[in-house]
Amino acid sequence: MRQPPLYPLAFNPIYKDKVWGGRKLESIGRTLPGDSNVGIGESWELVDLATTSASGGGGSAEHSVVRNGPLAGRSINQLITDYGSALIGDLPLSPEGGFPLLLKYLDASQNLSVQVHPSPAYAAANPDAFLKSEAWYIVDCEPGAVIYKGVQPGVTAEQFRAALEQNTDEAVVPLMISVPVRPGDCHYLPSGTCHALGGGILVAEVQTPSDTTFRVYDWGRTGRELHVEAALACIHFGPAGTAEFEHRVVTRQGETKVEQLVRCEFFQIERIWADADSTFCYDISQPELAMVLGGSLSISRPDEPPQAFGRGDTVLLPASLGLTELQAHAQAQWLRVRFPQVAADND
Repeated sequence: MRQPPLYPLAFNPIYKDKVWGGRKLESIGRTLPGDSNVGIGESWELVDLATTSASGGGGSAEHSVVRNGPLAGRSINQLITDYGSALIGDLPLSPEGGFPLLLKYLDASQNLSVQVHPSPAYAAANPDAFLKSEAWYIVDCEPGAVIYKGVQPGVTAEQFRAALEQNTDEAVVPLMISVPVRPGDCHYLPSGTCHALGGGILVAEVQTPSDTTFRVYDWGRTGRELHVEAALACIHFGPAGTAEFEHRVVTRQGETKVEQLVRCEFFQIERIWADADSTFCYDISQPELAMVLGGSLSISRPDEPPQAFGRGDTVLLPASLGLTELQAHAQAQWLRVRFPQVAADND
């Protein structure tokens, strides 16, 4: 049977209730499950994982499902099987055989655990552990909010272990690097960085497709597993590693601005602000994504009607789209997520 042609794809969000979660996703237009007592910590916007960790994603496979157009109801994994390079171009699949990025929103009403994701050496030695390098874009935050990004210079593994054994804020927090944040900030956290998202922060997260997380400290909460030995084998002691660049404005025309936030070996993120009725023409030959932060976008191809996407929508533009026009409405703002070689070729 002939397959429908590909088009800009939106997916049903997958919500994860967390002990540290809140209800801030309602502020970007989401109707959340449960009542006000249910803390939704994560919205998985695009995911294609054959397995998740029991303490993270819940232990089952997670594959995003299309919610718009004639392909509604199909999973991202099915689309890769059915369309291949028309969807993902010549990008390699993830180590688990899925889409090579994972996008989320995180709503931290309380501090997330102090944690680390596998280092390259640990992942190489443990086939069931996968790298998770990530970037946090601060969508909103309360005054005084902070993230924890790396271990203070000079702190050794032995000192950190001793602090973890005390299991108190007074012992652990002074060893972490605390970074104040404000809306619009973006922070890159390569795999192996000891980190925590502080309370009162809503972030958009772009990451490599992994759910392997090792917790070392949980702020006095009980009943959740810690993974101290595995974490100590992974932690890079010292400040977090850096991306190729962060926060570099490359284009400004009137009230339209494109800011390159992060470029690393796995992805590039740009933030785009645009006046109403501004248009952007892209020649899509590799997949890219748009996370709409404000206003709305119409996305169209020649001789096809436009599709409208609003605040909170995450859209996948398949590799086969070719010439594609994005039109901004109501002072739109979005994150443009691309793969680094594609971005470099088109800069």
